[in-house]
This record gives sequence, structure tokens and C-alpha cells, in this order.
Amino acid sequence: MHIKPQNIKIEDYTYDLPDHRIAKYPLNKRDESKLLVYNKGSVAKDEFKHIDQYIDSNTTCVFNNTKVIQARLHFFKETGAKIEIFCLEPIEPSDYVLAFQQTEAITWKCIVGNLKKWKEKDLKKIITIDNSEITLTAKKKGSEGNSQIIEFSWNNSEIIFSEILENIGATPIPPYLNRESESIDKDRYQTVYSKLKGSVAAPTAGLHFTKKVLEKLQSQNVTLEEVTLHVGAGTFTPVKSETIDEHQMHTEHFVVTKKTIQNLLNSEQIIAVGTTSVRTIESLHWLGVKLKLHNKLDSHISQWEAYQLPEYSKKESLEALENHMNENNLNALHASTQIMIFPGYQFKLVNILVTNFHQPKSTLLLLIAAFIGEDWKKVYYFALENDFRFLSYGDSSILIPGKSI
Repeated sequence: MHIKPQNIKIEDYTYDLPDHRIAKYPLNKRDESKLLVYNKGSVAKDEFKHIDQYIDSNTTCVFNNTKVIQARLHFFKETGAKIEIFCLEPIEPSDYVLAFQQTEAITWKCIVGNLKKWKEKDLKKIITIDNSEITLTAKKKGSEGNSQIIEFSWNNSEIIFSEILENIGATPIPPYLNRESESIDKDRYQTVYSKLKGSVAAPTAGLHFTKKVLEKLQSQNVTLEEVTLHVGAGTFTPVKSETIDEHQMHTEHFVVTKKTIQNLLNSEQIIAVGTTSVRTIESLHWLGVKLKLHNKLDSHISQWEAYQLPEYSKKESLEALENHMNENNLNALHASTQIMIFPGYQFKLVNILVTNFHQPKSTLLLLIAAFIGEDWKKVYYFALENDFRFLSYGDSSILIPGKSI
């Protein structure tokens, strides 16, 4: 794919989004949100609970089962000044599962709010967990760009770090909601199928699914598969450069099982639930391409790599990954991706996309434009004219690309 990112101007991928169109809270019932149906050029509206009517049997539907962590910790100085520490990703240990199981100490990469007020060495907070009083200490260990490296320690070896977050952390709802997190967010800013902790933002396309909707899909022979991509705070970073070649894409870590790879390989049609599932599935393809080229697994996809690698079929790339996993007795593939999907990208695995409505001038909107071309404008203007709710707690769409006959 010989596409020049310097030719993609972010000004071409914006629209007017009034603040009152941003959904500040979720609906009472997940599956009663509106559903915009884009089907090969035509646009219509429905309710999300009817999404099964637009999904054929023998299709594979891929969900991101990451779980949002209570990532915001509030400390108060003796002066009353509040210091917020927003945990982004673990540093030592870097494995998420191990990180949440740590006792006594752990180091995280964080964003610190009110950093200029944090002059002393340590911040301390007295907390109570299971009737035990614990002192939680935060210590600055250095910086990395705009982030701080923070070591957390606590004086009770029977308490693991995930318990601390669950007990005193706040849900990291998106900044554009312009409100503090509330009790409703702990449940509703989480998919019903979330399992593996690690995200600081929800894979919001999945917020509309209920157990009833999932059961309806299964009853019509739709295969439900899960991948894990831990969503980072970088998902909210707007493109500030004039052209996208100057935008630095964030890295996100993902895990895909061998069973899922085998099912994707045998699927005639793949539906991705959310842009995070798209990024994971498409990155899988390029990992397989690199494996075929170099006969060695490189577990990271950089920002522009997909546009520089040669063309291989879905069968070739996924079989390469499957063979590698069989030869090395691996049940899951752990990797990371920085992939930036923008107009001109040729999708290798994803055929249909379920997604919410994204911010103007965002990399997510670029991905939508890559998926359905210039019709993204038709979709977004239809949504605006028909009172759809936007962004994380907003309404949904199912995008079926192609031209009507």
C-alpha cells in the first residue's frame, strides 16, 4: 500500500459537534440505544436490540474483553490541595496480570494532575480495606515525556494492588464528559463481557450489548470470539498536526488466543465490535506477514508498517501465526500495536464494523473514513440530523461497506 500520510489533512476529517449532542450519561438500558445502519451506501435507523437482524449466520463477531480499571487515585496534601494520579500502564512488573497481583509495591507510568503542587518527595493516604488500615505511599521516580513514573507502596502484604484500585480508585471516564465519575460509571463504563483488567478507557462499542443480545446472536449461529486490547489514554488524543504524518500514534498491548486465530482463519465474514477490535485483528494480519517474511515473530506493529509491507492473503498470514504457535506450544499471542489506520488502508480481515460516533479530528474518525470512504460524512450528518447521541455513552452504528447493486 503506497499511501502518503503527508497527503492526509486532518481538516478534511472534522464536523461540528455541539456539546449538547455528547451523551453525558448512559441510557437506562444498554440495548435501547439507537442503531444507525449503513448498508452499502444506504443509511437507516433502528434500535440496537435489533442488531441481530443485520448479522448473517455463520459470521464471526469479535469483541474486546478488556476491563476498565479504577485508574484515578486522589491524594490530598496537608494544605488541602488535591493531587490526582492517573495510572496508565504498569512498568515493573509490566505484565498486567502480575501487576495487579503485586503486594507491597509496584511502579506505574502515570499522568499527574496538579503536578506543580507536588513538591515533597512522597504523598501518603490512609485507606481501609477489609477493616484493615493501610498507608498507601506514592513516590516520584522520574518522568517519561508528559508522564511520571510513580512507585506505589503499602504496608500490608496481604493486600494486592488491584484491591487498592477497586477500593479507592475512581472510574477514568472520558475528559469530554466534563464531570466527575459517579457510582453509575463503575458498572456502565464496562461491557457485560469484560474480563481482563488493564484499560483506562472502555471499548465503548461493546457497551450496548446485553446478555440477551449476545444470546440472540448465538442462537442464529454467529460465532462470538474475544480478543484483549488494553485501551490507553492515547485514544483520546486529537490529531493536532496539519497532516497526519506528524501525529505520534500511541502503543496498545493485546492478546489473542490460538483458538481465536483458527476461527478467524476459517471465517467467511468477520465483524469487529469497536475500533480496538479492528486494530487488534488487522495488526494480527501484519504480524503474520512479518513472520512469513523473516521466519521470526516480531511482536510489535509500528505506526506506518502496514503501508510498507508486501501483500499476503488472510490465509497466508493467519496460517503462519497458527503454525508458529503450534511449533512453540503457545496458546496465546502477546503483542503490541501502534497501527494507524487512515483513508487508503485496505482492510485485510474485518468485513463489518460495529462502532459509536467519534470525535472530530480523531484517529478513530480516520479509521471510519478508511472503512467506508467519503460516506463517513453521510453517516455522521444523518446521525446529527436524527438526534443520535455521540461519543462514549452515545448511540451505535453498524457499518457494512460496499456499493449497493
